[in-house]
Amino acid sequence: MKKSSTLTTTTSMPTSPTLSAQTLSASKMSLSSSRSGRSSCQSHGPVRPGSGCVDAIKAKREEIEIDTILEKAKFYTSVCLGTTAILSVFTFLFLIPFVVDPAISTIIADYDPVPVTCVVIDHIYAEGIKNCSWSSCREGCTSSLTKCHQLFVNYTRIPYSEWERNPRDLERVNWDVSYTKFLINSEGCGYPPTTNCSVFARQYGFNHIGEPFPCYYSRAYPEVVIGRYSWENNLYHLVLSLIIPNVLFAISIGVLSYWYCPCCEKACNKSSRVYAEKFPTKEEIVNCMKCNTEKSLTLNVF
Repeated sequence: MKKSSTLTTTTSMPTSPTLSAQTLSASKMSLSSSRSGRSSCQSHGPVRPGSGCVDAIKAKREEIEIDTILEKAKFYTSVCLGTTAILSVFTFLFLIPFVVDPAISTIIADYDPVPVTCVVIDHIYAEGIKNCSWSSCREGCTSSLTKCHQLFVNYTRIPYSEWERNPRDLERVNWDVSYTKFLINSEGCGYPPTTNCSVFARQYGFNHIGEPFPCYYSRAYPEVVIGRYSWENNLYHLVLSLIIPNVLFAISIGVLSYWYCPCCEKACNKSSRVYAEKFPTKEEIVNCMKCNTEKSLTLNVF
């Protein structure tokens, strides 16, 4: 009986090397399980409110919501910018024949900003395309002429303000240009309500033949005489029609290119460091090696 009890005790007790290896492996497994449990934020157990895990989940959700809002805002902004760029192009193309071209023609004609004295000497009213080769006033610059008012004037370069202070006898005036065409503006056309040919004909036509009135002549083409001219308004409309569409188009295309063009993004975010500075220095390598050795020692402890 004594021998059997002694044999039992000797077989049940493990040797010391085997015991230390099992203990080390068990400690490592418990450490890894505890870390995985913390990282998974107690996924297999109940999450208590007010704990760090709940705060981390809330922060992550808020971050995702903010990213979603930013993506939506970027999408709708991109749509608006694309629409603005397209409308800017069409607006500029529309303004070229109606604003830009007349304004440039007016600048080239070089009208005298000081009004001179004109007198209407003839007014012809005609109907039919054959009889209306030109018109002093036309409503719509692209419409065909079926009715037209043709006014002819004489003008002298005496300023109209001086003529009002000291009127002259029309028969004794030496006219600088005689029997020349008279236009409502530099293009001879316009659009309602600023241009009304009936009002224009009543203002300068049959009932006012022989009456002096202010007009503007072209210093580049002396035979051209118009009734309306303003250097400030002409330059104002020209600058607006050139700047606004082009600036909107440039801003829209620039922002869209920065957001969606990889080449532009790389060019904008390009580092200014020299090629040699992109490699780590000796001090950075040594510090990195020290950091790696410390990490390896801590892992070996476990």
